[in-house]
Amino acid sequence: MDDSGSLTGAYSDDSVLFRVLQHLGWDALANIGYFTLPTLPVAVLAGPVFFQRRLARRSLALLEAGPGQLVLDAGCGRGDTTARLGAAGCRTLGVDIQPSQIDQARRRFGSRSGARFAVADATALPRQAADIPLRDGSFDRVHCLEAAFHFGHEGRESFLSESFRLLRPGGRLVLVDVTSRSDQPTATLDPNGLVRDTWRFDDIEPYERYPLMASAAGFTTQRVLDWTTPVLHRAARLSALFAGTASTRAGRQALCMRWPGLRELDAREWDEVIAIVRAHQAIGRVTCYAAYVFGKPARASGVPEER
Repeated sequence: MDDSGSLTGAYSDDSVLFRVLQHLGWDALANIGYFTLPTLPVAVLAGPVFFQRRLARRSLALLEAGPGQLVLDAGCGRGDTTARLGAAGCRTLGVDIQPSQIDQARRRFGSRSGARFAVADATALPRQAADIPLRDGSFDRVHCLEAAFHFGHEGRESFLSESFRLLRPGGRLVLVDVTSRSDQPTATLDPNGLVRDTWRFDDIEPYERYPLMASAAGFTTQRVLDWTTPVLHRAARLSALFAGTASTRAGRQALCMRWPGLRELDAREWDEVIAIVRAHQAIGRVTCYAAYVFGKPARASGVPEER
């Protein structure tokens, strides 16, 4: 995985898009969101937070983590999912490579029981983090929501290997990520780098390659869910509406009436946001969004593998 410096700006005010998203409601969560058709009109007025929480709940539900289980939340960001696991009775360690994200996670959720946070690289974990030993076979679950696309191909391979090492036999990894429909290099899909520079990543993994990589690490694939439509396609519809509205002076005034913080944008920044949104729409036509459930096989001793 790239060092923390390479991610600087992806989730901060350095990015004009992220400033806009913060004004729209992004805060403790920084995922795309899970949108259903009946509630899609609500997102136009209410913003993304409700739908981001829905995506987090769906991702965490796939873990089937129980009270007392030890869980690693890899790429935890500002700590919302780590805190949710802790509130459910799990002993949860949230790690993120960005110190600023962990600082916010600790401020928000550091006093919550069951949740600890540490700056650490999920693709090359230390021996211990937040006083929790990261020994072979010591964790029951590993969770990674919308973070692995930052890791790069070799980093994703390393993350899968680290997760397999860390999990006990019968343990589970839930990995939810943006993926590609083909082996086509991401750079050809984003020739001006607007998407890659905004989110600080080099490439995304092909949809069908993840299970092969997981198998090479030792996992079995238990489930693969295609969430492309409720996540990417419907988010693209909302972003297209936003970009279209922001393309006119009257539209910008209407947006600023609904979200007053947007008034801080000048004309150049509005144009930049529109260009970034349209670049996302272009790359979105050839990308997928998938949730993978990988299991570490049980030992030959007859311990049943959890489902």
